[in-house]
Amino acid sequence: MNALRQLFSFNGGVKPATHKTDSTRAPIAQVPLPAELVIPLHQSIGGTPHPLVSAGDKVLKGQRIGDADGNFSSAIHASTSGTVLAVEPRVMAHTSGLTTLCVVLQPDGEERWLDEAPLDWRNTDANTLRDFLRDAGVVGLGGAVFPSHLKLRAGRDTPLKTLVINGAECEPFITCDDLLMRERPALILRGIAIMRHLLCAEEVLIGIEDNKPEAIAAMQAACKDIVGIDTIAVPTRYPAGGAKQLIRVLTGIEVPHGERSTDYGVQCFNVGTAYAIYEAVELRRPLISRIVTVAGNVEQPRNYEVLFGTPMDHLVKLAGLKPDTDAFIMGGPMMGFRMPAFDVPVVKATNCVIAASPTLFAPPPPEMPCIRCGECARACPADLQPFELYWHSRAKNFGKAQEFHLFDCIECGCCSYVCPSHIPLVDYYRFAKSEIWDREKQKDSADAARERFEFRNFRQEREKQEKAEKLAARATKPAASSEAPAATGEAAEDPKKALIAAALARAQAQKEAAAEASEGKRDE
Repeated sequence: MNALRQLFSFNGGVKPATHKTDSTRAPIAQVPLPAELVIPLHQSIGGTPHPLVSAGDKVLKGQRIGDADGNFSSAIHASTSGTVLAVEPRVMAHTSGLTTLCVVLQPDGEERWLDEAPLDWRNTDANTLRDFLRDAGVVGLGGAVFPSHLKLRAGRDTPLKTLVINGAECEPFITCDDLLMRERPALILRGIAIMRHLLCAEEVLIGIEDNKPEAIAAMQAACKDIVGIDTIAVPTRYPAGGAKQLIRVLTGIEVPHGERSTDYGVQCFNVGTAYAIYEAVELRRPLISRIVTVAGNVEQPRNYEVLFGTPMDHLVKLAGLKPDTDAFIMGGPMMGFRMPAFDVPVVKATNCVIAASPTLFAPPPPEMPCIRCGECARACPADLQPFELYWHSRAKNFGKAQEFHLFDCIECGCCSYVCPSHIPLVDYYRFAKSEIWDREKQKDSADAARERFEFRNFRQEREKQEKAEKLAARATKPAASSEAPAATGEAAEDPKKALIAAALARAQAQKEAAAEASEGKRDE
């Protein structure tokens, strides 16, 4: 570790109670197989994978069951061996309560892996390796679930200098990255080596909040003899785990609105993503599980390695679910979502499941009018004006909301946390974003429909014009043929008339020949 490295700060942020100690007292545990796994085909940003199986199919653990929809997508795999019961819509792990297409899998208990040889990544073409990660289903495990193969490219004009590995894990209750770094630091570094190879990064900076001393010590010990890799303790302040905020703290680079960190020679990945890349490449195990923190209203908060598709209630019961639990929250209390049911499946975005109760999470106080105190602006780590975004989002003046950089909001919840009027500001921003996306989608559909209509009219007009030109050409041919003998002294007839004339001439010649022959016979 470079002890002399200068750290920087970012604007805003808050310091909520962490609630992390209870879930770090025991090592990562395995989860018994449930009776049924419900594996959504859409678990990342991008297109929905195409199902590759149907009811009745037998599958192996790690077998691909959903093929990536183009390059901006990521494949889905069977979490265990068993039989496909159905491919049908089921309720997704989202607060909306909507359904998504899922593969329902009945485990056979044998846990038979799809047998594949390890990949020699050092001698593999970079594009081939990225395609391999896409087909292995590797996505960002820090929460954004962005397909990792797309991020493993340097900027178009700027060589990548710094690879930032995010181990900050700043949100309350969540400790899955903390336990992963404590227990598997060497394997994380093997994944980092693959990422560094693909990006040709000069240096690697592993940022961990200073309230995780065991994880910091484990990562420092693992990388002490590796040139160009530093593990750095950063001050504990939410949301230090945001990509732009951690880049700012470690490098001093502030990525402007609307630009990407790769344009400044920096790229950021979560420690869980690095571990997933190691498993995919060196063990040929696609992304079928992840570490999940179970906390909140349970007897024994703990971290578990969970297969995707496992029902959340099956998982949470292992930690001793208390009877007054009234909901599950996926993620942390600042950015998490309340689940529509207890049995929704664990997916790639599930880093934490919090059992909520009226005692632990009391109903929010009634919303009061905004007093324009400015506390939200002081707390905003993205340097926005949250109260302006609130007014325009509430008034459905979405154009003005975009002028105030609505889509630069990372939905961290700092503004809502400090608001003295108890306004759920982030909910208004999410509403505005969804409305804008919906209108853009409708506009795109309308534009496509208009283009089809205009092309249809163009085609009809073109066909009419071509027909009129053909009729005009036919009408002018007889007049031309009648005038041709005066001009040229020869009969200019169309092909059909010429053929008829030739046939008549041949018939006449044959008739005359026959008459001459008969006349000759009479002479004989």
